Amino acid sequence: MIEIPLPLILGVFGLLFGSFLNVCISRLPAGESVVTPRSRCPSCRTLIEWYDNIPVLSYLVLGGKCRKCKTKISALYPAVEVATSAAFVTVAVAFGDEPGLLLSRLVFTALLIVLFGTDLQTQRLPNVLTYSGVIAGLVFSVFLPPYVVDSLIGAVVGAAVLLLVRAAWKLWKGVDAMGLGDVKMLAMVGAFLGWRQVPVVLFLASVAGAVIGVGLTVLRGRSMQSKLPFGTFLALAAFAASLVGERLLSWYLGLYE
Repeated sequence: MIEIPLPLILGVFGLLFGSFLNVCISRLPAGESVVTPRSRCPSCRTLIEWYDNIPVLSYLVLGGKCRKCKTKISALYPAVEVATSAAFVTVAVAFGDEPGLLLSRLVFTALLIVLFGTDLQTQRLPNVLTYSGVIAGLVFSVFLPPYVVDSLIGAVVGAAVLLLVRAAWKLWKGVDAMGLGDVKMLAMVGAFLGWRQVPVVLFLASVAGAVIGVGLTVLRGRSMQSKLPFGTFLALAAFAASLVGERLLSWYLGLYE
């Protein structure tokens, strides 16, 4: 009997599941159901047949356009499918020997991908994702690392840190530095990864945001006051921390020993 490697299985599953995540990204910010109706063209609203909804392949065959109205479809759709597949393969390689942790990290990764997409497109981080993410992280922590105490502290610390930053910026500049969605998202990250990873994620996200922000200023002439979707950077940083955060933190702390 031929054994199919777990990374390959999850890679294929990631492509298929990425199609569903696309539905979540496009519908959740508008408060729409992700179950009904079936996938449809964003422009003419025509229901998409199964043969036009094969991950990546259908997009390429149709030339990135709707079969009926010929309107161009965003490249974000196949990008999400490929990214989900690649992320699931990475998680499988990292946690394939730990079934419980593997499941936890797959759920966490899926949430991060959807939050990345919704924040990138609409600068919104839907409560249905962040709140359910906090709950999921706490439930997994009953049986898995970081375990309940660290998970609870992580959720509280994640929210508190960004609330303090938000309040301090409001006092200093008179404007909100970030939305409450970012606060809830970092609480979710803390629930899944524990309080020790909150500063790691915040540091990585801040560095990424600063680098990309400066890059956009130089390349596109954007003002430094332009708002950047911080949730996208939190998502990238949290995914990285879920894979190598403990090693990164141990390396950093070892510099002071």
